[in-house]
Amino acid sequence: MTERIIQGSLYREVARFGTPLALGMGLQTTFNLVDAYILGRLEHPTASAALGAIGICDQLSALGTIVSYGLSIATAAILSRRKGERDSQGICRVAWQSLLLILGLSAIFGVVAALGAGFVIRDLVGAKGRVAVLGTSYLRIMVGGSFTMFLLLHLTTIQRALGSSKTPIAMLLGANALNFVLAVLLVYGPGPAPPIFAWGPSIAGFLRLPRMELLGAAWATIIARIVFLVPTAFILVKRFGLFRRDSWGRPSREVLGKIVTIGWPSSVQLAVRIVAMLAMQSIVARAYTTDTDQSATTALGIVFRLETMALFIGLGWGSASQTFMGQNLGAGKVRRAKASGWYAMLYNAVMMAVLALAYRLGAARIVGFFDSAPSIVSFACDYIKWVGPSYVALGVGIVLGSAIQGAGATRQTLVLDTAVIFLVQIPASLLVVFGWHLGPVRLWQVLAVTYVAYAALYTLSYRRGAYLDTALAA
Repeated sequence: MTERIIQGSLYREVARFGTPLALGMGLQTTFNLVDAYILGRLEHPTASAALGAIGICDQLSALGTIVSYGLSIATAAILSRRKGERDSQGICRVAWQSLLLILGLSAIFGVVAALGAGFVIRDLVGAKGRVAVLGTSYLRIMVGGSFTMFLLLHLTTIQRALGSSKTPIAMLLGANALNFVLAVLLVYGPGPAPPIFAWGPSIAGFLRLPRMELLGAAWATIIARIVFLVPTAFILVKRFGLFRRDSWGRPSREVLGKIVTIGWPSSVQLAVRIVAMLAMQSIVARAYTTDTDQSATTALGIVFRLETMALFIGLGWGSASQTFMGQNLGAGKVRRAKASGWYAMLYNAVMMAVLALAYRLGAARIVGFFDSAPSIVSFACDYIKWVGPSYVALGVGIVLGSAIQGAGATRQTLVLDTAVIFLVQIPASLLVVFGWHLGPVRLWQVLAVTYVAYAALYTLSYRRGAYLDTALAA
């Protein structure tokens, strides 16, 4: 695959490498949407609170994941350069040291989950009522078990950096498929379930599994990831020769320092994006919900899960652009490296446009699939109407930003994201809601404008090519 990445027809090879990544990443989110559907079929008060809770907790638990993933991105940038340089010894050393780093980070987040879940849900986000109660317990499990996601994403990112696009997606999809089966068993247990999941209660009864409702979805996720970590690690050892005993060693300050130096801007950048989503959750919770009516939070939880599909498709094409950028720079092909980012951006823009159109045409039916309450459907449909078309712009920023990261210029992407979110999105959102006391439609318009600004900045920055100076100096 490396020969095709650095020598093959560029438009064809980017499409061949990126399409399975984009489709696979997008399909991952369908399993998350099925989780939402499973929870939405519980008794109505519980279902509504559960959907609201996962809408908040998914963003909170993602904070740890993206800190870890930022380090994985840095590892991938280094490994893809080593691959282009054909430095097999350097690949093994960097892979081992990065694994030690991710394991250490996992331990830290496990402690944080045990101590701070309630404070974050109630005091920082402002969740109320049963949403806050369920969210606190769910968050403890998800963040406490976040090591499973840290490792699964890290190991599959290493595979992708070394030129494998199908195997890592197969592992992620397998974990999500198992998660779906386990979720049916653990959410409903031996109790009542909708007809489509009628097979679940009998199996759960035979296995003596309890009815855990929302917490069952959390445990299903953790168990599924653990199961698929084993074959993922095995493939890296057997196919790529990584993590063998002869590559083991003590933590290296030099290698760890390089990963952290490249990775911390990516981690902070991704954290900034999640902070922006949490800010939206907090604004909506404080301005448009009460102790007895959290329908706005529930609706936002649903549309954020739909938006995650757009985000993950963009990340799939972004992963392709990172790999092509890193390996071609390692092989000294600077013009080809830069051109690969433009191709990945165009392919992603087409996918985003199709997705946005599908969401716009089927908004009411899609939202009603999860929760048919009129207030929730109306709130969510307004969001899709205004924000959906801007997914094309969001994708442009994601893919070009990923290509810049593939060149190792992670500080540049951090500066660009921080500028858009803290100088445009959050101030404008606070102004229209708490300053001018306008309705949620104005808030959605602010978000759409933010995505357009995001695309414009990244297009200009990528075209100028200053990030290549960082790559050539490495």
